[in-house]
Amino acid sequence: MAGASKRVRPAWVDDSLFPFESRFVDIDGHTVHYVDEGSGPTLLLLHGNPTWSFLWRDVIRALRDEFRCVALDYPGFGLSTPKPGYRYLPEEHADVVTGFVDALGLDGVTLVGQDWGGPIGLAAAQRRPGVFKRLVLANAWAWPVNGDPYFEAFARIAGGPPMRFLARRLNLVAKAFIPMGHRRRKPTAAETTHYRRVLDTPERRQASAVLPGRITASRAFFAEVEAGVADLGHLPTLIVWSNAQIGFRPRERERLEATFPGHKTVIVDGAGLYVESDAPEEFVAAIRDWTATQGKDASRAGERDQ
Repeated sequence: MAGASKRVRPAWVDDSLFPFESRFVDIDGHTVHYVDEGSGPTLLLLHGNPTWSFLWRDVIRALRDEFRCVALDYPGFGLSTPKPGYRYLPEEHADVVTGFVDALGLDGVTLVGQDWGGPIGLAAAQRRPGVFKRLVLANAWAWPVNGDPYFEAFARIAGGPPMRFLARRLNLVAKAFIPMGHRRRKPTAAETTHYRRVLDTPERRQASAVLPGRITASRAFFAEVEAGVADLGHLPTLIVWSNAQIGFRPRERERLEATFPGHKTVIVDGAGLYVESDAPEEFVAAIRDWTATQGKDASRAGERDQ
């Protein structure tokens, strides 16, 4: 199913901005790009739309001395290449992430899923019981949103034929979403280039054009995720939430909190949807503080068992 694939990343990827070795692995006919930095407990970092592993660069740089930081690009995103016939559906991305976990033999994993990385990662975690030990969900959701006027309108407008055409023709998703998703700071010209260059042809933009409409069109997938959450609800969960984002409302955060009773919530004031890039220091601090607390709780539990 999987094997090592030797590829060279494009010359335009700036080694000072993305100072990690690019690795490639074949997953079911796809060439999947990923980075694998550091050692320690494994963090599996999953991006949303229209981003890629580049989104996690500051988090990886800060945490790789304490954790093994693994971040991949879904086929059609970043530097990953899909096999012919791939439709860029979230359910397909979940299959690829599951195959990726198997290919790398990951275990004891903390899922770190932002935006679409939340439900995609949760679907993979449900398919591999026991592999995932903790969850970090950042501006994400885990259930169907059909019937909610807020998301129905987004799917109809952002996922409709005119917008999909503009996304493919003009790279509109990257040009609009990246600035809107940063509220604390403005992405630099170099950062913006790294989000646009990976989507430099209409074909490469298809993946980002498809996902907005799938918020409602992939109802069966989200129903499956929601049903499977019961098997994950016992896992320690960190919810990182931006309160100035355009994307999710407080009610989505509250539903996540109800879904995962053993949660800790960190609100990042003034941050946008891409919180790990918009406020990386606070995102990193949230993970550090929470994992330290988890370690102390485990030690206390061990003492009680003695």
